[in-house]
Amino acid sequence: MDWKNSRRSDNIEDLRGFSGTTAGGIGLGGLAIILIGWMFGIDPGTMLQFLEGSQSQSQYSSAGAPPANDEAGQFLSAVLASTEDVWKPVFKQHGKTYHNPTLRLFSGQVQSACGISSSATGPFYCSADQKLYIDPSFYREMQKMGASGDFAFAYVVAHEVGHHVQNLLGTLGQAHRYMRQVSKTEANQISVRIELQADCYAGIWGNKLEKYSTIRLEDGDIREGLKAAEAVGDDTLMQRAGGRVNPANFTHGTAADRMRWLNNGLQYGEINRCNTFN
Repeated sequence: MDWKNSRRSDNIEDLRGFSGTTAGGIGLGGLAIILIGWMFGIDPGTMLQFLEGSQSQSQYSSAGAPPANDEAGQFLSAVLASTEDVWKPVFKQHGKTYHNPTLRLFSGQVQSACGISSSATGPFYCSADQKLYIDPSFYREMQKMGASGDFAFAYVVAHEVGHHVQNLLGTLGQAHRYMRQVSKTEANQISVRIELQADCYAGIWGNKLEKYSTIRLEDGDIREGLKAAEAVGDDTLMQRAGGRVNPANFTHGTAADRMRWLNNGLQYGEINRCNTFN
């Protein structure tokens, strides 16, 4: 990928200089608020999520963009900018408005409105605060899994942005509500469909990348992306861990399915080609 002369996003926050993730819990004041909310019939879990999210916002309020000499941070900022450049016109074509997510870079562990997560979780999207969370060191883990190259890491960002697209379109919330009503096996099946659709949306980004952004693809980039999708298939990961491949435990899809849906988006570049639920 030729990205170094491309636009950088303003919607990125570097949290790697912050120590720890919390300020020691929600405190007595927070407990009082939860109690009052409970008395008025408000779900305590909802109140707790709100308070944790507010605490996270306050704690990281001074976070800025990654430094100019941080190549990984600059790369992620450029990729995020390209997703903004792609999805804004795509949404407009469908009569909708695209609202940019924020990307937060962290190291070790981080608190989002969805709770505390560690680097071991991998990159994730929190629909409660509409933010993406990535530890840049994940790229080294990808290389260990056989997925290397700029486009491979960019695919990871585009996949998480795909979840943001699902959130804006209402798909993610609807799927999560349904998952809470069914068995674990059925919920896993819905999770797979969510993840495969995010792969397809990542493909749409790749399809329209050169049309709407200043990033230019190079020979081998698409192959890197497909290789990355293959590397993070549930069956591939289970085999690598030395365990038995059990489809009932799949939450993201097989390597073949992830490659197929990413390629579907890359080939057609259309939202209506990404319906993994029918």
